[in-house]
Amino acid sequence: MSDTNTPTAQDERQSGLRTLRKVGPYLWPEGQLGVKTRVVLALAVLVLAKLVAVYTPVLYKGAVDGLSAEGVPPLALGAVGLTVAYGMARILTTGFQQLRDALFAPVGQRALRMLALETFRHIHRLSMRFHITRKTGGLSRIIERGVKGVEFLLRFLLFSIGPLILELVLVAVVLAVLFDIWYLVVVAGTVAVYIWFTFAVTEWRVKLRREMNTQDTDANQKAIDSLLNYETVKYFGAERWEAERYDVAMRGYAKAALKTAYSLAFLNFGQSLLITAGLVAVMVMAAIGVQNGELTVGDFVMVNAYMIQITVPLNFLGTVYREIRQSLVDMGEMFDLIEQDPDVTDRAGAVPLQVQGGTIALNEVHFGYDENREILKGVSLTAQAGQTVAIVGSTGSGKSTIGRLLFRFYDVTSGALTIDGQDVRDVTQESLHRAIGVVPQDTVLFNDTIRYNIAYGRAGASDAEVEQAARDAQIHEFIMRLPEGYDTQVGERGLKLSGGEKQRVGIARTLLKNPPILLLDEATSALDTDTEKEIKDALSRAGQGRTVITIAHRLSTVAEADQIIVLEQGVIAETGTHDALLERNGRYARLWHLQQSDEEAA
Repeated sequence: MSDTNTPTAQDERQSGLRTLRKVGPYLWPEGQLGVKTRVVLALAVLVLAKLVAVYTPVLYKGAVDGLSAEGVPPLALGAVGLTVAYGMARILTTGFQQLRDALFAPVGQRALRMLALETFRHIHRLSMRFHITRKTGGLSRIIERGVKGVEFLLRFLLFSIGPLILELVLVAVVLAVLFDIWYLVVVAGTVAVYIWFTFAVTEWRVKLRREMNTQDTDANQKAIDSLLNYETVKYFGAERWEAERYDVAMRGYAKAALKTAYSLAFLNFGQSLLITAGLVAVMVMAAIGVQNGELTVGDFVMVNAYMIQITVPLNFLGTVYREIRQSLVDMGEMFDLIEQDPDVTDRAGAVPLQVQGGTIALNEVHFGYDENREILKGVSLTAQAGQTVAIVGSTGSGKSTIGRLLFRFYDVTSGALTIDGQDVRDVTQESLHRAIGVVPQDTVLFNDTIRYNIAYGRAGASDAEVEQAARDAQIHEFIMRLPEGYDTQVGERGLKLSGGEKQRVGIARTLLKNPPILLLDEATSALDTDTEKEIKDALSRAGQGRTVITIAHRLSTVAEADQIIVLEQGVIAETGTHDALLERNGRYARLWHLQQSDEEAA
């Protein structure tokens, strides 16, 4: 029984053709006359190089015949002149090849840059559901391999396969005209068998390459995952475990790489055997012709030169075809990524969100990350413009899910979520994201300066605005005590800062954004009690005139909210102000007294 997941030869060809169709526009882009001109000039220089290369052995033959007095040197240049001409022809051939590469290099670099940019943009367009199911290390390696294959594929499709065919045709014509048809038959037969052997073995090697890529991706993502969780590894003394886990992945890669290396040795030896057999056969025919007086020594040398001349690109063909097939595999994975549709997209005719006051409403919202497990079960609530609404509840009740739906990381399964009466599915994501400022539970920072991380909140913000946002987030004094101040590097994911410091940088970043709607997802969870009070004051000032949605576990942080919604198992259990909910003596009151007791005990 065959594995339905194993690609067939037809699937491989279709995938390769798809990749070539996608790469084509980068080689001949619409509206880019300069790029097209470079391609045409490069092709013209390529043809010149091949014409000179094919004529070069004729000069070599003339020089040999002139020295052996077996023939009359053409153009009466003499043996010395023909030798000089031969050298100049070789220089011209190399010069034309280098000029061709120089002309085409900007085309290849532009293609690489444009495709890398398209892939980068597309990854950011993909929805949260995609990113939480993919591993960063594996994703980065797929992109790296795919983008690297672009320039190679463009260059060698144009400057190796095409030139090789042209050179083989020209040499075949010369051998048929200057000698006899049997030379052409032997050369054509050798080339045909060589190409068949190369393609057949390479197709087999492609499967080995795919296996090696899979193992490489697995090892890479394990390494990155371990490094990103450096602290956790240290906390649990798991260095040996991580090393063994990585070594298992690397053993799998080494095994696959050895298979690839062994198959390469087999391919190289087979190619050498076939080419040498053809070369010897033609040289024997020429030697017999010289012995019989039908050919000159110069003819013998010329035949040898032609055979060596086509042997080099033929050997190169094996390498090029292998690399092209491998590049197609690598790029195929990347194009699979590019073709993946985002779960959340702008509808046709989507308009920018117009925020008048910032009233947020959920109407009978149902949602589940998995269709078999519903998280929100018909939630309806309204946050009036300028209100602070807190959503509280036990872990897993669906609090943070409402925040993700508001920011439209996901779309509701049924029901509607509106801002000032506008369904978030009917407005552009860019305008929606611009209108909402988020302080998440775990603030992640870029590996750059504190200034960069705060200024990320609004492009073009001045240093004074950045510093004011830091003051409002109660972190300016801390920053100024650092040796490098705002130019202090925060490290990977902000690891050089404490949890509270990272959180305050994140709050400053959001305050600088100055959005009409604030979403605070456990925004003070990483802060000590004193700092929490300071941040609460800052957030309270920042929330004036804005609609604020606060998602919290610690009830003391939301006691002053205009409305508190108690969420349990995806449904609203209670709603009201802090005092009203305490008087009701329900779920909220029990949670409040329990947390107060815990704080007093601490």
